[in-house]
Order: sequence, then structure tokens, then C-alpha cells
Amino acid sequence: MTLRLHNFFRSSTSTRVRAALNLKGLDYDYVAYKLRDAETHTQDYLRMNPSGLVPTLELEDGTMLDQSLAIIEWLDEIHSTPALLPEDAAGRARVRALSYMIACEIHPLNNLRVLTYLEEQMGADDVAIKAWFAHWVTTTFDGFETRLAADSQTGRYCHGDTPTMADLCLFAQVWNNKRFDIDLSNWPTISRIFAALSKLEAFQQAAPPAQPDAA
Repeated sequence: MTLRLHNFFRSSTSTRVRAALNLKGLDYDYVAYKLRDAETHTQDYLRMNPSGLVPTLELEDGTMLDQSLAIIEWLDEIHSTPALLPEDAAGRARVRALSYMIACEIHPLNNLRVLTYLEEQMGADDVAIKAWFAHWVTTTFDGFETRLAADSQTGRYCHGDTPTMADLCLFAQVWNNKRFDIDLSNWPTISRIFAALSKLEAFQQAAPPAQPDAA
């Protein structure tokens, strides 16, 4: 199966999917878009993904998949090894909950569309935007850290000793945080897990600076 990933190097949702593809050992064609130049708002792109967002995973038969967590779960269903969700129902619920904390509580408030709106429509300067970003990261990371630190199911990674969907989300979010100089020292478990993930080739290759369109 030939896959084509339409994405942007700095996009945390794209980073999640790149890491998932790498963990699965799947080759894919990398198609880059400049979000600030509205390249995902062209008619050609909107035909693939009417939301105008990244990533979009294009399958060999022309099927277009969007929304990073939906793509990751599709990959896990079609390519089951290594599994990104645990075998047991309670474990899957825990991994999904951790994933959603980042994907549903941080990302919607801190993505490029929101930050651009704050700047262009609300008159927020760089200091205010940085404070906004840090506030919503901290609000969720405090609880995320507590859950990880207090739960015996946390291992080398977010859930046990193999990476799961929760680790894909965490890794991508920490990279996003770096743009706003957010210090991880208040979250030692998150920091430890990010360091462990950063040693894995699949994650190294998915990181924003490793992409061909990195700038």
C-alpha cells in the first residue's frame, strides 16, 4: 500500500501521525503545505479535506482520511503491530483518555487558527499569545502529570513499556511547547517520558526539525 501524507512539519497533529507511521514501519510520500500561506485552503486541497486542516492521509485507492486520532486508530486496525492501543478495554480507555486530554483540551485552544485569531482579531501581542498558550498547556499538563505519576500502569511510557497513542500525542505536544519556551521541570514524569520517546528512531524521524520542509 502506497500512502501519501499531506502535512506540515510543525503541526503537532501531523507529528502524531508521522510517529505512528514510523512505528508501524510504513513508508509514505511526504507532501508539505505552508499553513501560513493558506496552502490548505486551495480548491485542490479542500476537495481532499473540506476542513482545510492537516494532516490528511491519502490511501492508494484514493480514500482520504483526516483527523489525526482517527488516522492513528485506522492504522492500528489495519496494521496491528506494534499495537498503539492496549488489548484490554480498560487500558484502551486509559490511553484514549490521556490522548484526548492533549488532543481535545490543549490543541483546540492553542492551534494556529486560534493563535492567528487572537493576534488579528483580538489584538493580542506576542506576550499575550505566549501567556495564552502556556496557560492552556499548564491547565492540562498539571492533571496529566498527576495521572501519570499516581498510576501504576504508567511505565517507561504513558501506558506500560511500549509507546501508545497517548505517547504520540504527548511527544507532539512537547515539541509544540518548545516554540513557546515552556519549561517541563514542573512535570517530571512527562519530562522523563518525552526523553525516553526522543531516543526512539521512529520519534526522532517524526520530530518537526527532521522534516524536509522544516524552516
